[in-house]
Amino acid sequence: MSSSAQLKRLKPAYQCVVNNFLAVLAVPVAVAGIVSAARVGPDELLGRLQALRPVHVFLAAFLPAAAANLYMMMRPRPVYLVDYACFRTKPSCRVPFGTFLEHAKLVTFIEGASIDERSVRFMTRLLERSGLGEETCLPPAHHFIPPFRNMEASREEVELVIFSAIDDLLAKTGISPDAIDLLVVNCSLFAPVPSFTDMIVRRYKMRSDVRNVHLSGMGCSAGLISVGLARNFLQVAPKGSHALVVSTETITPNYYVGKERAMLLPNCLFRMGGAAALLSTSPAKARFRLSRVVRTLTGAQDNAYRCVYQEEDEEGHRGINLNKDLMTIAGDALKANITAIGPLVLPASEQLLFALSFIARRVLGSKGIKPYLPDFRMAFEHFCIHAGGRAVIDELQSSLGLSDEHVEASRMALHRFGNTSSSSLWYELAYIEAKGRMRKGDRVWMIGFGSGFKCNSAAWECIEPARDAQGPWAESICRYPVDIPEVLKH
Repeated sequence: MSSSAQLKRLKPAYQCVVNNFLAVLAVPVAVAGIVSAARVGPDELLGRLQALRPVHVFLAAFLPAAAANLYMMMRPRPVYLVDYACFRTKPSCRVPFGTFLEHAKLVTFIEGASIDERSVRFMTRLLERSGLGEETCLPPAHHFIPPFRNMEASREEVELVIFSAIDDLLAKTGISPDAIDLLVVNCSLFAPVPSFTDMIVRRYKMRSDVRNVHLSGMGCSAGLISVGLARNFLQVAPKGSHALVVSTETITPNYYVGKERAMLLPNCLFRMGGAAALLSTSPAKARFRLSRVVRTLTGAQDNAYRCVYQEEDEEGHRGINLNKDLMTIAGDALKANITAIGPLVLPASEQLLFALSFIARRVLGSKGIKPYLPDFRMAFEHFCIHAGGRAVIDELQSSLGLSDEHVEASRMALHRFGNTSSSSLWYELAYIEAKGRMRKGDRVWMIGFGSGFKCNSAAWECIEPARDAQGPWAESICRYPVDIPEVLKH
């Protein structure tokens, strides 16, 4: 038997011992204490207790109680996810590959547009390898020739997506809009005046003192930034307060009509979608507990700052330029985020192996020893990886050593809904629940990437799984998972 196979067989025993170190240590200490007390005898033991001064007895009882009370007062207040809802795309907005490509060909004849046949052939090859399916949706304004990209059409998309998601969430939770104390909305590429938060406050007649924030320009990871912001507010707000978090991306004003290949990618990958989540410090009716939020920003490096960049091409057409080094930069950001979140979520056995590997590489040199990649499957049962594209999911599956089942939710969300930006993580969580895989006590790791360049993480613990498959997957979950070929011919 090889040494690697022997190590794999010994690893479960090692994990059991290290992860339960306190229990392993406490058992012999307790046995030794019981044996010593038995040797002394009850009379001598009682005499020693009577010899103690009252002040010693008081301190022995008071100090532990005071320390425990101080810890309870100073620890951060737990934050819970009451429930969430995703926008359910409309069949009338569906864009099969054939429709998308025919539309792109017609756009080439529009005055001012510079998309040419070469650009259409490039988008065709990209779609065939993208991992998207035939049921992804674009907003109604993009179904016209030429596509509408004006303010009115953009506002109509916003209202359709976010109001639908919020309506579903309020119906599921039974909460009144008056009970919401904080409203956080994130949308990167469309920031009208009045803002999204003003639109929501007006629609649902919220209180005049509701705290509200609209985050823009933060990229696809902004959903977890919004969750972190809501958590920070709730931990200092009166107990039982509620925060509404809305994540979306407005597609209407961002259709690129130029021919720069790096700027044509978003046309092929991004689709309409949105989600609303209700957070609270009250555990009543809560379905998940928020364990951690860890944010990593690598924007101090020029290449990371410019790898996802909104700009105009040489002909003046505005779009998002996705740099060819995006995957390398995303990998570096992921490593930084793993370094930050690892000590907070990994069991002691994985942390010890990582520390020993780090020390060995420093002492003996990094050439002969490979860095140890912690096994995050020991910390989480489910993974929601931002469905930014097939390459993103492939890279994270390889980097984290995940199985096909671990990344199934991400691949299926990309296939069914496309890249819905910051809301994609909620579609993936809904997939896991619709499949009936979530169990009480299960831990979920959400990983988001965004411009800047950012890698953000959130860790959740399930309190109450969904009772049914209602939600964005209600009409299609029976058909999933599906096989996604490397190259889709149509």
